[in-house]
Amino acid sequence: MNTDSNSSQSHKSETVNTYNFSLITISSSRYYKYGDVTNPEEADDTSGNTIKNILTTNGHKVIHYKLINDDFTAIQNTVNSAVYSNADIVITTGGTGLTSHDVTIEAVQPLFDKEIPGFGELFRFKSLEDIGTSVILTRATAGVVRTKPVFCLPGSNNAVRLAIREIIIPETDHIIKHTKD
Repeated sequence: MNTDSNSSQSHKSETVNTYNFSLITISSSRYYKYGDVTNPEEADDTSGNTIKNILTTNGHKVIHYKLINDDFTAIQNTVNSAVYSNADIVITTGGTGLTSHDVTIEAVQPLFDKEIPGFGELFRFKSLEDIGTSVILTRATAGVVRTKPVFCLPGSNNAVRLAIREIIIPETDHIIKHTKD
C-alpha cells in the first residue's frame, strides 16, 4: 500500500470543484487587429475559445477575459489585476516562445511567490509525443502569486487543449487546496 498515493487522493477528494478563472491572451497581432475585447470570440482567438470551452464544459467559469499585446508592463499589470480579482486561477496564453517579442515568461515569473516547476516539466513531457523535439522551444510555466495559481501557456490550440484537459483540470482542486492553506 502506497501511503503517499493514498494521501494525495484524500487531499483531492476533500475539495470543492467549481472555480472562477481569469483568461489573458497575449498577442500583439490580435490586439492591434481587434483591440480591447472582453470575449475570445470577438478576437477570433481560437486558443482562448478552446480554454474557455473546456473550462465551462467542466463546470468552471471564465469570469474575466482580456486580450493584450506582447508588452512586459501590460502583461504584469494585467496578471496583477487578475490576481487581485475574484478569480481563483489565472491562465495566460501566448508569448512563451523564443522570439524577441515573447516576453510573457519574463513578465510573469518575477511575480511568482512560488514556482510550480512540475507543471512545465509535465507539459513538455506530454507534448513530446505530439511535437517531438520541438518541445524544447516551449517555456510554459506556472507559479503562485499571492494565493492564486497562474499558468503561462503557449498560444497554440493543441498546446492549450493538452494543458487544460490533461494537467490543469485534473489538478485544480489539489492546487487550490494547497495554495489556500
